Amino acid sequence: MAVKALLHYALEIPDQTVGEKFYTGFGLVDEPGRDGAVRLRPAALKRETVLLYGGPKKRLHHVAFGAPGAEFEATRESLRRAGVSEVDPPRGAPEGGAWTRDPDGNFVNIRPEAGDVPPADPALLLNSPGHVSRIGVRGCPDRFEARPRRLGHVLLFSPNLDRMIDFYTRVLGMKLSDRCPGIIAFLRCTPDHHNLALLDSRGPGFHHGSFEVGGIDEIAMGMQRAHEAGIPVGWGLGRHVIGSNFFYYVRDPWGSWAEYFHDIDHIPETCAWQPRDFPPEDALYRWGPPVPEDFGLNRELEG
Repeated sequence: MAVKALLHYALEIPDQTVGEKFYTGFGLVDEPGRDGAVRLRPAALKRETVLLYGGPKKRLHHVAFGAPGAEFEATRESLRRAGVSEVDPPRGAPEGGAWTRDPDGNFVNIRPEAGDVPPADPALLLNSPGHVSRIGVRGCPDRFEARPRRLGHVLLFSPNLDRMIDFYTRVLGMKLSDRCPGIIAFLRCTPDHHNLALLDSRGPGFHHGSFEVGGIDEIAMGMQRAHEAGIPVGWGLGRHVIGSNFFYYVRDPWGSWAEYFHDIDHIPETCAWQPRDFPPEDALYRWGPPVPEDFGLNRELEG
């Protein structure tokens, strides 16, 4: 029994037009819909990965996971055994699947679907000491825009890390990858190091959604485009310790973030991976610019 894919996340925001402009500038494309939600997806995929609903303030509307084939009914049975009720979906939510709430009250949609897999990129030709893979060809790329390939993970604020870890691992079958006890935990349902991260806070909230791109150059191009578009400076370029991925975080209009990532730790189901408790100084990054003072601020608790 286990969910096997992170399918999408959905937000309520005060202005859907502003949200659409932000995410298309980030590199996603519109997916037409008939239910009043703005639907966005990576250009190479057919399924939406971000849904934007109108609402009085920014908050998580729901998060959706895939449990294909027999995993779907097995996951519903796990909910029943754990005494976790299925509920009606929130207003305007996509039809289908099973709905429940996690211990923080977030709506969770479990759908009998597999995740979309983007087409593979060509192999990166990078020269390094003693390893030459690009011969007689100039390596500096032409100017281009960041093109997210897929949604990798979401990070949620939580006042109940242990209860949330228990729900997503014991009930939904995700696996704990690593954590900084009392600060942050990283869970996976695919070979990615994490598909869900949980950050300690006084209350629940949405911190960021993270999208894979094709390399460090592409992260930097996305960073440069955000700066040229007048988006306030975010955080990066840098490299995380937990998960190992390169990153740049773009500030969204509501006090949260969208992340470009590349080169995350890969953990197949057959891998004998042991979760590790990291010290607080490794919770964020190995190298990069100083962390913005408001990076870990849960603005949903303001006002």
